[in-house]
Amino acid sequence: MPERKNRAETLKRGREALRNSAWNSAYTHLAAADRISRLSGDDLEGLAAAAYLSGRERHGVELLTRAHQVFAEEGAPRRSARCAFWLGFISLNGGEEAQGSGWLSRAARTLEGQPECVERGYLLLPEGILAVRKGDAAAAKTLFTAAVAIGQRFGDKDLVTLALQGQGRALIRCGNFREGLPLIDEAMVAVTAGEVSPIVAGAVYCSVLDSCRETFDMRRASEWTAALSQWCSSQPELVPYRGNCQLHRAEVLQLRGAWSEALSEAQSATGRLSEGSPKPALGAAFYRVAELCRMRGDFAAAERAYEQAAHCGITAQPGFARLRLAQGQTDAALVAIRRFEIEVRKLPVRAEVLAAFVEISIAAKDVVSARRAAEEFAKLASAHGAVLLLANSACAMGSVLLAEGKPHESLAPFRQGWSQWTELDAPYDAARVRVCIGLACRQLGDQDAAALEFSAARKAFESLGAQPDLARVDQLAGSKPSERPGPLTSREVQVLRLVASGTTNRGIAEMLGISEKTVARHLSNIFVKLDLNSRAAATAYAFQNGLVPALPT
Repeated sequence: MPERKNRAETLKRGREALRNSAWNSAYTHLAAADRISRLSGDDLEGLAAAAYLSGRERHGVELLTRAHQVFAEEGAPRRSARCAFWLGFISLNGGEEAQGSGWLSRAARTLEGQPECVERGYLLLPEGILAVRKGDAAAAKTLFTAAVAIGQRFGDKDLVTLALQGQGRALIRCGNFREGLPLIDEAMVAVTAGEVSPIVAGAVYCSVLDSCRETFDMRRASEWTAALSQWCSSQPELVPYRGNCQLHRAEVLQLRGAWSEALSEAQSATGRLSEGSPKPALGAAFYRVAELCRMRGDFAAAERAYEQAAHCGITAQPGFARLRLAQGQTDAALVAIRRFEIEVRKLPVRAEVLAAFVEISIAAKDVVSARRAAEEFAKLASAHGAVLLLANSACAMGSVLLAEGKPHESLAPFRQGWSQWTELDAPYDAARVRVCIGLACRQLGDQDAAALEFSAARKAFESLGAQPDLARVDQLAGSKPSERPGPLTSREVQVLRLVASGTTNRGIAEMLGISEKTVARHLSNIFVKLDLNSRAAATAYAFQNGLVPALPT
């Protein structure tokens, strides 16, 4: 009797914790009750959700499998089929296609002979996702539309919301942004209003933010990222989705110019996404870290992060090619971007590649190739209409015109780009355009206007911590770098230059024909003489003093 009473109290606490989104507490109490006496299908389903949302994903799958079996034993085929659906859905998203197919087939077979029910609508979702992956967006739209109708007929908010975001993304893939984006927003309203279950809410948040990236809609990305952050904060014990949330926040913060905060979020995301079984977004998180390190001038850290991104299965381009350009290795950058430009055709990566291709081709004096890429970019941006694309495209065309010796013609696209970057509240990109405007003014003989543009850009780069760009604008403005800054010897200057270019101690030793121990001693002397405490600080110093190649003009 005491044990039964104790189980009832434990079960009550577990159910209450579930209602309060206290996932760890719910898991602890429900698991304890299950050890005393086997849980019902309803409580097992709750325990499975608590396990998943508290970061115990594998155990969550085991519990959901048990719930599927218990519901079958209890004579609840529809509930059993729904568990099988989620097991299949989770397997497919985890890349286990055979297992996912098996569970979905079992769900369909479990429903044989059953009257029309909402579970049949759920089974349309993976079919729609598969159609999207195959590029058949029209078929996907039809499947998701049918799922919406079933969800509405049975009053199932989870199904309606999942199907609406799927339908919206399918329309977006068809190029129909006008109809697709409102559906995405409608799905998000259901999530922010708390009308759907936590697992569905997290899945929809991640999917919608991916769609914002596909459509280059930074306003929506910023708004929904803020909503996701608030949702995660409201559930301190929530484990899934936090890494994705931090990654999306890092992207928005980078655009807005809050680079230190963005780097912190991206680095934290790599930790969260690598916990347990590595998540698909881990490579993207390392890539974001690499991009921020590159722009800040910490080339060694950037190279390590690009390599980690590549180990996660993503191609670390075009960022890695831009890193080589910043390190003064223009030929290597050109080879890399030419290869990647041939391989990549789909948005959104195609747009990023074209922007990098123009920049690197101009640095390599291949203006003909740069113009071809800029013209393609202009067509793509015009067809799409996103402000971010239009801004990037305008700046690419302006750079080509400037490289062709047409400074007067370049000013209109540059000013258009600057206006659009300002509209997007993107200080780094806006500052880079001001440097280009300054170069055009200088070519036209207006030295005062050029000086004003360089000064404004310098202020922005200094605030951001964009050391390579700061070094470049100082060089353009006429600052004379010292060949031997402060008390450094010639050999220490050589070592400092190589550190700033991202070379490891072993690499420096090989290049200079000295031992790694000697390199370490030189580096220690540099730190003491210049009152520095890290390679990153030494790199920043080298850029500020013009000791590494400035970015191409």
